Amino acid sequence: MKQFHLKISSSSGSFYDGPCDSLVLPTDDGEYGVLANHASMVIGISIGIMRYQLEGQWKYVVVGQGFARVVGNTVTMVVDSAERPEDVDENRAREAKRRAEERLAMQKSRREYYRGKLAMTRAMTRLKVKEHKYM
Repeated sequence: MKQFHLKISSSSGSFYDGPCDSLVLPTDDGEYGVLANHASMVIGISIGIMRYQLEGQWKYVVVGQGFARVVGNTVTMVVDSAERPEDVDENRAREAKRRAEERLAMQKSRREYYRGKLAMTRAMTRLKVKEHKYM
């Protein structure tokens, strides 16, 4: 299978920089796949579980919002956060979910509501990756 170069950067620094066979990104409209020699474009990334294939093995990553830029045979991703399933602390994710539920219940303002929804989505995604044992 032909490969392309994948570079993933998050707010905490470089997450991955290397070869990739196939890439599937979470978007607002569902999942979007990228293969070698893909057409150039910019893709909006939603909070979710992305996966990339390397030498026939799928690697899973919990990502925050961001974008991916496809140019030539290179995909550059910039996301708020990127976390391997084995690095997710399940107890911390459950606590974050509980706090997000409280924030949503209060609904003091529209801004607080949307912040609560984002926090809930992040927490639920982190718990989902732990439940499915993507490691």
